[in-house]
Amino acid sequence: MLTADQVIVVGGGLSGLSAAHQLLINGANVVVLDKQGFFGGNSTKATSGINGALTRTQIDLKIQDSVQQFYDDTLRSARDLARPELIRVLTYNSAAAVEWLQDVFKLDLTLVSRLGGHSQPRTHRGHDAKFPGMAITYALMEKLEDYAETIPDRVQILKKARVTKLIQDPSDELRVLGVEYENENGEILQLYGPVVLATGGYAADFTDSSLLKKYRPDVYGLATTNGTHATGDGQKMIMQAGGHGIDLEKVQVHPTGLVDPKDPDDRWKFLAAEALRGEGGLLLNANGDRFCDELGHRDYVSGEIFKTKAPIRLVLNGKASNVLDFHTKHYSGRGLMRKMTGRELAREIGCSEDKLKKVFDDYNAIAAGKKKDPYGKKYFSNLPLDINDDNFHVALVTPVLHFTMGGVEITDQAQVLHAQSKKPFDGLYACGELAGGVHGANRLGGSSLLGCVVYGRVAGDSASQYLFQKLLKGGASSAGKRLGMISLHIDPSNPGQVVVNWDSNSSSPANREFVPYASTSSSPSSANAATSAKPASAEKKSGPKEFSIPTREFTPEEVSKHNKKSDCWVIVKNLVMDVTNFLEDHPGGVNAIVNFAGRDATTEFEMLHEDRVIPKYAPESVIGRVKGTNPVLEL
Repeated sequence: MLTADQVIVVGGGLSGLSAAHQLLINGANVVVLDKQGFFGGNSTKATSGINGALTRTQIDLKIQDSVQQFYDDTLRSARDLARPELIRVLTYNSAAAVEWLQDVFKLDLTLVSRLGGHSQPRTHRGHDAKFPGMAITYALMEKLEDYAETIPDRVQILKKARVTKLIQDPSDELRVLGVEYENENGEILQLYGPVVLATGGYAADFTDSSLLKKYRPDVYGLATTNGTHATGDGQKMIMQAGGHGIDLEKVQVHPTGLVDPKDPDDRWKFLAAEALRGEGGLLLNANGDRFCDELGHRDYVSGEIFKTKAPIRLVLNGKASNVLDFHTKHYSGRGLMRKMTGRELAREIGCSEDKLKKVFDDYNAIAAGKKKDPYGKKYFSNLPLDINDDNFHVALVTPVLHFTMGGVEITDQAQVLHAQSKKPFDGLYACGELAGGVHGANRLGGSSLLGCVVYGRVAGDSASQYLFQKLLKGGASSAGKRLGMISLHIDPSNPGQVVVNWDSNSSSPANREFVPYASTSSSPSSANAATSAKPASAEKKSGPKEFSIPTREFTPEEVSKHNKKSDCWVIVKNLVMDVTNFLEDHPGGVNAIVNFAGRDATTEFEMLHEDRVIPKYAPESVIGRVKGTNPVLEL
């Protein structure tokens, strides 16, 4: 059990996870709460990548970017609501954030694209077959969950724990003492310590106290790409405690939510990654015409869609489809995108082949500099467009609620500001989508994940400094005494490892405590050094949790009968899974699984997940195996 000398992180998305890891790096104990049964939040849904200026990857690729260019691009996108001090932190720490993910979590972020509003390619993603948001968030999530098992004296995780209130000092409302939360059994409990809130946005706030309805009733009726959890809990709690909500009317409507032809009115939609347009995707209206700069700012593109004739199609030629092979396969597997020839595309639009050929020829001429684009487009990829291409990938798209730039007012140190006094609360920090003002009036694509990592780390640094200052002042005398005797040493047996000594007798191995994040080496010698440095109580458990596949057999025909939300079975790698009770916990949303109800979802599962997620997160869902098979999971 953790002591009172801890920092409380609320929210298990990328910002909360980044804060938790930074706190642990700094030596603080951490308890992380999430109201869902699974970490990840909306971060796992990010499909384009994470921005970074002047990164090692950009230098290797000879991309002539600079931090100043990124700052200027973000300032322009933020428009009249730009807050330069917050944008400076975001952009000037971007390379460090990307390289932190690469070095500490071994993430591949060596593909770089240019998204709308960027003067240079700077949106990083990996070669692995996963959406970058999922790859990044899972890496941090799994490492934190591993440490909750191996160093439980430093990390505690509480899921299905809904934080409902900030606990404030009765004699000083600017001092936050902790949080009150409700666990899955309905019990009301309290935790004490500095608080980092990372609860996300409100772009799915269709509750009775909806911030969307209050501040943007004009877009309240749109579909959303957000999970059901994005209901503005943190914004409401902080404002109730006296914090300041800013820019709450600034809700980003993303231009390309994917329309499911089988259920076009569904309020929960998947996002068509901005990378699709970044790599050359065109937007065509009901007449088969272009109507905008596809790489313009999101609010501009959405506005132009509202002005033109629907339905709107997102069209990728064969070259763009090959570059984004994972995306097109994933969307096609969900029935949200179709492969077709150029002539089939013309027939589907309802225009002549000659008309579509002219649209393509004009676009090619614009890209070649022979014509001026009426919409001012400057950047072109994966040309030429040719009606004889047999490998177009096409999706119906519509504007959707996506991101909330508004939130609570913070300083550049992630401190939450009081609405009246404009002074920072003591012991309260905000990061991620909850923090308002970072993106101003409009967010650039690729900056949501960046904001999570940068401001998550800033919040972690600020909260740990606050905690240690309190300890040094005698807030907890025993911890204060220990803190006063900290010394850091490089482990001579492993120069990449830092050892913390909590005693002046630094030569004694018994006084050493393992700092799990200091080493960026994954070599066997590093692992051995780490194990030897840990207290005996924190020895790592060997191998995965015990898991066995039930011997009961089902035919595919039997599985196919369980094909609705209230009775949902799927086949994955010849396992038969009853996921009915897991649907609400799935971070990708209910429909991500229900789309495959009664069917084999192996291909789509393998595109997004490692086999180990089944025994780790949903072992009780496995009820048997496909008849005549001997399933094996690579754990």
